[in-house]
Amino acid sequence: MKHRQFLLLLLIPLLLALLLPGQVAARIYLDITSPELRKIAMAIPPLVDRAKDDQPTDSGRQMADILSRAMELHGFSETIDPKLYGERQDANWQRHGAEFVIQGSYREIGGNFQLELRLLDINAGRMIHGRRYQAPRELVRRQLLRYIDESVEVLTGKKGISNSKIAFVSDATGHKEIHLADILGDNVRQVTRHQYLAVSPRFTRDGEHLTYTSHHRGNANLYQTNIRELKTTRAISRWVGLNMTPTWAPDDNRMVLTLSRDGNPDLYLTERTGKIIRRLTHGEGVNVSPSFSPDGRRLAFVSDRSGTPQIYLMDMRTMAIQRLTFQGHDNTTPSWSPDGKWIAYTSRIDGVLHIAVISPEGGPPRQVTRTWGHHESPSWSPDSRQLVFARLRHDREELCAIFLDGSGLRVLFGDQSGNHSMPQWSPRLAW
Repeated sequence: MKHRQFLLLLLIPLLLALLLPGQVAARIYLDITSPELRKIAMAIPPLVDRAKDDQPTDSGRQMADILSRAMELHGFSETIDPKLYGERQDANWQRHGAEFVIQGSYREIGGNFQLELRLLDINAGRMIHGRRYQAPRELVRRQLLRYIDESVEVLTGKKGISNSKIAFVSDATGHKEIHLADILGDNVRQVTRHQYLAVSPRFTRDGEHLTYTSHHRGNANLYQTNIRELKTTRAISRWVGLNMTPTWAPDDNRMVLTLSRDGNPDLYLTERTGKIIRRLTHGEGVNVSPSFSPDGRRLAFVSDRSGTPQIYLMDMRTMAIQRLTFQGHDNTTPSWSPDGKWIAYTSRIDGVLHIAVISPEGGPPRQVTRTWGHHESPSWSPDSRQLVFARLRHDREELCAIFLDGSGLRVLFGDQSGNHSMPQWSPRLAW
């Protein structure tokens, strides 16, 4: 009797793992911050159609491609070419060097897709994350990205960033307008159609809204639009002069932005509607480009009060201001990392603009970019591991992304025409 009870206790975890895949699976953590980290080998064969004898299809290949690009985005894996193992889901994975495999199947019934996805640890010989989804065709991509973000969390302990977007300025239409794309560079949409100058996109903390400055009404007004619909746009700050570059407090009910209503560009704390709560700077030079710390207690901004543009920090409780950057004569566009550990900014180094990072507690800065050309306007990924920025080469601006350690630089949206600038990486999106 005791022996049977002992066997039952051993079987319970196994039964739970089979019945509730992904809920009780063992977590595997990769130290993605380690400088010695090597990329893991990942295989993602085409998803098979259960209604067609589990054969790979064009739809299955497209879904596998989305999964592969989303996983590689995170920088710790490289995908084995499916042609090397004949696109089979039952390949000899160890022979092909795969350490992890994502296997998937689907079935389409009445316009709805039933997806099954499994992440396998080949060396351990077990599934470590499994999910079933049901979604209409237009939402399948979202579920695939959701699965990757969950799998990244299982592998690294930190949720992925596949379901995020990048807003940027493009002159592809002949005018500088705001555009929006998902992080893989697909589904690029034009947000503004003012046929005039629109610049400086900024996301609210919840990622639901996008603010930007447009001159189409004869003044540099601040506007806001819901990025789910891209239909309703309203002005939220229309003071005479500049209304631009807002940074949102953690509760999304207050923002700090640059206004020049009294002549000099200064920082103001306002309500969400643009109603002024308090003036924060008072004409000690030009004061622009605010960026809240994640907890909202401090504010990074640019001021030339010392004679050259430098990064300063303001304590939002005491209003005390201290200078942060001392190296270089031109330090601008600060961006506080979501984890609070770094402030990225544009720095002129030997006459060339580069991206640098510095601790908010001070100390020596660290140069991130080193390729030729001018690099500016950094913005952080939601996991604080990557930066997106604009790079100018041969009189053409393009968007690039790079990891915090300076590795993995790549051009984004290279198939899009026009010049691209002022990128902003959204938070993780819940939809």
